[in-house]
Amino acid sequence: MACPHATGVAAYVKSFHPNWSPAAIQSAIITTAKPLSPDLNPEAEFAYGAGQIDPVRAPYPGLVYDATELDYIEFLCAQGYSTKLLQSITGHKSSCSSKTNYGALSDNLNYPSFALSSSNPNSISGVFNRTATNVGSPRSTYKAKMIGATKGLEIKVNPSILSFSSLGQKLSFQVTVKGSIHHKSSVSASLVWDDGAFQVRSPIVVYAIY
Repeated sequence: MACPHATGVAAYVKSFHPNWSPAAIQSAIITTAKPLSPDLNPEAEFAYGAGQIDPVRAPYPGLVYDATELDYIEFLCAQGYSTKLLQSITGHKSSCSSKTNYGALSDNLNYPSFALSSSNPNSISGVFNRTATNVGSPRSTYKAKMIGATKGLEIKVNPSILSFSSLGQKLSFQVTVKGSIHHKSSVSASLVWDDGAFQVRSPIVVYAIY
């Protein structure tokens, strides 16, 4: 039943914001979801995603992580999709350029969550670049907060403060993850941008591949 519920919430959000892109609507639903406890489910975010969706908060996310169709095409190219497979997904004559360094884009789709895998749980390292669009208060200052970060894993946000002066303004930041998760198969944390009125939460998952 998750699919029809999520579809209904997406349509509800779009009724408030008819000009928002599908990515912006998805971002609003993800970042306003109520977090669930990984202690109750060992699969954590791989089982319940961002958490329990909240139709009341979803139309008012404060910030959104927007993305265009081209952003998704470049992401799929970075994942090694063939032209045939890419066109079967897009429905038109898309292709991956041989002149573009897609490897640099593989972890940088402007998505409202962060996932990092490693074959060595004792040596974790990753960098994510994101851009937030202000859809809350015209003048607002958001501070980054880390929730649930496990010991031994260092997660930094640069810059840690985003100051907006208008609606629709875009500001970029970088998330760096370093350290180890020891003998755990995965660990969960959250990045929350908080301006006192809006709390914009993005799940972070670091997991080992054995």
